[in-house]
Amino acid sequence: MPEARNRICAIKIQREHLRKRSHAEAEENLVIAEILEGNHFELVGRDSGPYQVILCIQGSRFAIHVADMNGAPIISHILSFGPFKRVVSNYVMICNAHGHATTHADPYRLQALDMTRRAIHNEASELLRERLSSKVELDLDTARGLFTLIVAQHLVPGGIEETCHAPQHKGTLNHSASDERNAVCGR
Repeated sequence: MPEARNRICAIKIQREHLRKRSHAEAEENLVIAEILEGNHFELVGRDSGPYQVILCIQGSRFAIHVADMNGAPIISHILSFGPFKRVVSNYVMICNAHGHATTHADPYRLQALDMTRRAIHNEASELLRERLSSKVELDLDTARGLFTLIVAQHLVPGGIEETCHAPQHKGTLNHSASDERNAVCGR
């Protein structure tokens, strides 16, 4: 991958309570790997990337801590979940319906639910971009991935696999997300 300054080179999830769920961790690693594969993440007014991002939940808020590629803290953004409440509620509701429909509904209903889920996911991702716009410029795919990680940590004890069925991926990852982070950050 060509060297780009305005990108995320590593993502870490900071949890209040450690969970031991290998499937959730595998899904989380897949989302992280997809973000790292190609993203745009630019701190407004700075050209100091690539960046490490640490996501954490702090009560009714979530924090996005940004560090340089060596781990030196640069800035933290604390956002309230309040503006996300409606869209997250809709997202979780449609994801639950989508999960149920994968085993109980006809293909047309499943397709309609999938389209609705994507639309709500895009709406939430645009809201995240909007809320960060004065501080961070990021592309839609990066916002989608970050939203997925944030909502999975905030709402669901089991993580991503209980929030929404992850899309089927072609091929498999034969290395860990930490290997990917180290390779992409140039370590």
